[in-house]
Order: sequence, then C-alpha cells, then structure tokens
Amino acid sequence: MTEHVNQTKITFVYSNPADPEAFEAAYPDQLALARKLPGLLRLEAAKVWPKEDGSATPAYRLLDLYFADYAAASAAAAEAGPLVGATKQHATSGVILAFAEVLETN
Repeated sequence: MTEHVNQTKITFVYSNPADPEAFEAAYPDQLALARKLPGLLRLEAAKVWPKEDGSATPAYRLLDLYFADYAAASAAAAEAGPLVGATKQHATSGVILAFAEVLETN
C-alpha cells in the first residue's frame, strides 16, 4: 500500500432536507463541531444554487474539511462522533461522506 502524503479532505454532501429551515437553524452548530476537529487546516462550507426551473438540486449543501494528509484526516474522523451525530439528526434526507486526496489546488 502506498503512503498517503498529500492533503486529504473529508467532504460532506448533504441531500435536500425535509425541513430546510430546521437544517439551517442547526447548521452553525455542525460547523462549530467541525472547527473543533484536531488537525483541521481549512473548512469550506457551500450551499448549492437552486435550479432555475425549480426542480430539486442533486445536493443541498457541501462541507469540505481539509487536513495535512490521510493520517490526520483519519485521526480527526476518529474524533468526529458529535459532528456525525448532529449531521445525521439534521440531514433528514441523508448525507454522503467521502475522503479524497487533494491532487491539485490553485
């Protein structure tokens, strides 16, 4: 197995919540929990633009958490129980979590 030395990000892809207002009310608390993760270098939160025709978007929000490498991201994930619990409670339509190696940035 090769060593994972590049920056690693953990991405949360939130599906469209059943109650967007309740999700938005709870989201600042989720961000606060994310900011407490050990080794966090950068946090990027985004909200998906609505479609012009009013149809559902493929996701509601995105949250990217950046770490120095895979080991740092894994260590943070081991401490992320409160964040994951809050996410599951308020992301009523689901959330996808992905670890990704950052290969290029500008």
